[in-house]
Amino acid sequence: MFVHNSILAQTNLTPGLIGVMIGLAIGAAVALLLARLLGTQTLGQARKQADDLLEKARSDAENLKKKLELDARDEMASKRDAFEKEVEGMRTEIKEQERRVTKREDNLDRKLDTLTTKEKYLDDLDAKIKDREAKVDEREGELDDLIEQNKLLLEEARKEQKQTLLRLSNLSEDDARKEALKIVEHESQHEAAQIIQRNMEKADEESKDNALKITLQAIQRYASEHTADSTVSAIAIPSDDMKGRVIGREGRNIRAFEKATGVDVIVDDTPGVVVVSCFDPVRRAIAAEALHKLLEDGRIHPTRIEEIVEQIRKEIGQRIIKFGRDACIEANIQGLHPKISEMVGRLHYRMSYGQNILRHSIETAYLCQVIANELGLDGDLARRAGFLHDIGKAMDHDIEGGHPAIGMEFCKKHGEKEAVLNAIGGHHNDIPSTTPYTPIVMAADAISGARPGARRETLEKYVRRLEQLEGIARNIKGVREAYAIQAGREVRVVVDPESVDDANCMYVARDIAKQVSEEMTFPGEIKVTVLREMRTIEYAR
Repeated sequence: MFVHNSILAQTNLTPGLIGVMIGLAIGAAVALLLARLLGTQTLGQARKQADDLLEKARSDAENLKKKLELDARDEMASKRDAFEKEVEGMRTEIKEQERRVTKREDNLDRKLDTLTTKEKYLDDLDAKIKDREAKVDEREGELDDLIEQNKLLLEEARKEQKQTLLRLSNLSEDDARKEALKIVEHESQHEAAQIIQRNMEKADEESKDNALKITLQAIQRYASEHTADSTVSAIAIPSDDMKGRVIGREGRNIRAFEKATGVDVIVDDTPGVVVVSCFDPVRRAIAAEALHKLLEDGRIHPTRIEEIVEQIRKEIGQRIIKFGRDACIEANIQGLHPKISEMVGRLHYRMSYGQNILRHSIETAYLCQVIANELGLDGDLARRAGFLHDIGKAMDHDIEGGHPAIGMEFCKKHGEKEAVLNAIGGHHNDIPSTTPYTPIVMAADAISGARPGARRETLEKYVRRLEQLEGIARNIKGVREAYAIQAGREVRVVVDPESVDDANCMYVARDIAKQVSEEMTFPGEIKVTVLREMRTIEYAR
């Protein structure tokens, strides 16, 4: 109180103000106390929450730890299994390699044993060979000595024989040498003839076998029709009255027809037939077809004749182009000039001994291809050469010269290859062969023309060919008689046995064959058979 009063005295404060201040102090103390109580309560709650969080974190950490340990254990187990599998695979592979190595070692041991045995055998064989070489050397020395001795003895015997012959024959040394050379020459000729005969027989046998094989294969692979078309030159007339209509008043119809077609129409006493004659097969075909159409139409007069002939000429011209195109397609010929194709179509109307030349050309083309393929040559080029080899026959009625030269010149103008040109110009030996395709075309041409039923020839030409064949054979020295047989495909020659021996028969046959090839024209081949017969007759009485 005393203090309180002293303070009041010192501060000059009123009692009311002091009470307020005291109240404020007490309120502040109470507020401070309340604040402390609240802070203590909040701190407890915070500590409790922290403890809960800490406990939860410890629990989560423990769970995570356990999970990680489990995962680590699982991963370690899987890796351990994979490692064990890998180790097991490596162990298996090592065992397989060990087995292979063991097998190879066994094989090497067996081979080593075999090599050891062979080496021993070779050593023994080498020793035997050395022994034989030593014996051979010894024998060679003995043979050399014997040869030298024989040479000396032979030389002495020759000198004695020479002196004896000279003494007996009273000939000089030069004369004796000439006589000996004559004997040796005669014997050499005889031996040479025998060698030639053996070689020619062997070569002929081998060549015939090969040629027969190739020819048979070619014919088998291309089997064409054996019937041949015939040239139409006789036109059937319904009645004899129609002949008068064909001739016309004072012959005006027949003259107009001949002028329009370029053919000769022969109307004779033969009943029901009018003959159309012309060297050009195309014009003859136009005339025959035009005459058929006129006879069917019945209206025969110069104007109608000109109309029909012109119409038929256009139709046959179109047919020729079609025939050529179809033939090129059938023979598989590509890149042919249109002019050449047209000329090929004209061959449809051309015949040779009754054989259609267009069909013959297609057949020859296929045979050429087969033969060329068998010989390892260009089959396409050979087929082209065979297809065009007779193209000159489509123009030989309009151009002077042989059909090989005409065809070669025509194809040369239109860009054909040299091999094809040589085959066209040389398939009848008119020019030398420069390529192997020319002989192939010659062979195929002969096969196509010589097969049975392909061609026919007149009796007059047939008899003349047989007479020429026999005449050539009889003109050879030493031939006594000759006979053509098998329709002229073989000639049998009988020689004089006193002037021709067995060895020289080969020369006679070769000379006859060579001369026949040079002087005659024939399809296929002609066989020359030389016969030599020696008869010795004696009578017992």
